[in-house]
Parts: sequence; C-alpha cells; structure tokens
Amino acid sequence: MPQRLKRATDISLGINIFLFIIKAIVGYLSNSIAVISEALNSLTDILSSIGIKYAVMLSHEKPDSKHQFGHNAAQPIAAFILSVFAFVVGINIIEESIKRLIEPKAINTIPAVYVVLILTMIIKIVLNRYQVRIGKLFNSPAIRAASVDSINDVVASLIALLGVIGAAYNFRFIDSIAGILLAMFIFKTGYEVGKENLNYLMGHSATSEFDDRVKDITLGIEGVKGINDLRSHYVGDKFHIEIHIEVDKDASTLISHDIGNKVRFELEKIDEVQKVFVHVDPV
Repeated sequence: MPQRLKRATDISLGINIFLFIIKAIVGYLSNSIAVISEALNSLTDILSSIGIKYAVMLSHEKPDSKHQFGHNAAQPIAAFILSVFAFVVGINIIEESIKRLIEPKAINTIPAVYVVLILTMIIKIVLNRYQVRIGKLFNSPAIRAASVDSINDVVASLIALLGVIGAAYNFRFIDSIAGILLAMFIFKTGYEVGKENLNYLMGHSATSEFDDRVKDITLGIEGVKGINDLRSHYVGDKFHIEIHIEVDKDASTLISHDIGNKVRFELEKIDEVQKVFVHVDPV
C-alpha cells in the first residue's frame, strides 16, 4: 500500500474522530437536532474512514490462490456498504426531526455551536482538496468517494448553521427543517457513492473514449493489422480487457505470439487496466 495513500486514510480518520467528538459534545449541550445530526453524520464518516482504510489496504495485497486476480473489489464493496449505511442514518435523522417539528424542544444556542460548525466547513474544504488530489493520483474509488462526502459535509454544516441561527431567534422549527435537509444531503452522498461503486461491482464496461484509446495503442504496435473485437469490464476498480487482433496469416506461431504479448504488455501499462486477454486471428 503506497505510503501517501495510507497517510490520506489516516488523516481522514483522525479528522472525522475529532469532529465527531466536538459535535457530539456541543450537540448534547445545545440540544439542537441540526448539530446532533451533524454529529451522527461525522459518526458515519468515522465508519466510512475505517472501512476505506481497511479496503485500501486489502486492495493492494498481492493475488493469492483464492483471489487470483487480486483484491481490487475491496474498495468498491466497502464504499457501497457505507452508502447503504448512510441511508439508514438519514432515515433516523428525518424521524427525529419530524418529531421535533411536531413537538419543538428548547435549544441552547451557545457560542461553541457556531465555532464548531464554521470550523467543520473550513476543515472539510481543505480535506476535500487533499482527497481529490490523492484520489486522482492513485485512481482510488474509495478516496474519491470520501472526497464527495467531504464537500457534502461543507454544505451540511452550512445548513446546520442556518438552523441554529433560526433557533437563536426563537424559530425552533428551522432547526428541525435543517435536520431534514441534512438527512437529504446524507442521502445524496449515499446515492452518489453507491451509484459509482455499483458500476464497479456490476462489471460495467468502459466508455467509448477509453475503448478508442485502447484501439489506438493496439494499432500502433508493429504487426497488428486490425482489431475485430474488443470487450472490457470492471473487476473491482480496474478493467479486464479482451481483445481480438488480426495478424498476417503467414507469420509464424512464434511471431504471432510475440505480437500478442506486445499488445498485452502495452495495454497493461494503462493505470485503469489490470489484465488483458489477447486473441490472435490470422488474416
């Protein structure tokens, strides 16, 4: 597991634990459903960070006898499970928010509430920029999912802040509405993460742009006369490619085999590709 990738998961976990603790304390003292919802949101972030850390570590383990193509599916599986968990948390927040909307409760808008929510927005903006960079650098779907969650947390904290401000002016219902809106953002995060990683788990094919890139590389290899079939699908977060190349029918078996190997070696240099299967057709 690359050291920078490990550091990214450790930083995310540490930040989310810190934010959960201060939000939980302030939420308890203020009795604001918006702040309590934010604390629960941070709790899901902690579980997400733990799941992502484990999945990233597992995905970089070498293939073994039971997983002969590696463990690349670990990251999308973890991310998808966490997206389901986000929906469960969101439903619980909506339930509590509706109860408080019907029977408003006293809210103590202490100064610490504003400090915590503003601090959360600043920290999550910085964390998002860091996660986006690391996610692109290592092509990690789990880190990319975490970056989406971080930017949604910024908006969620802003909504919570507005809810608290409304409560400070004795509009308690705004706090409950903020809780419901926060749940919507948790749903949104769960949906976005689940949708992306479901494509990985279902073996979604590559885009036409990616296929064109594969064809250009293949046709640029000496001895390849054409391509008559190309298929690709995700295995975990990497592509497996099956390609049929055309070679001179008069070429020896050794030469045809070498051409096929050159195609495989070149295509497997692509970051998004794990394994290439080449079929040679004499023409």
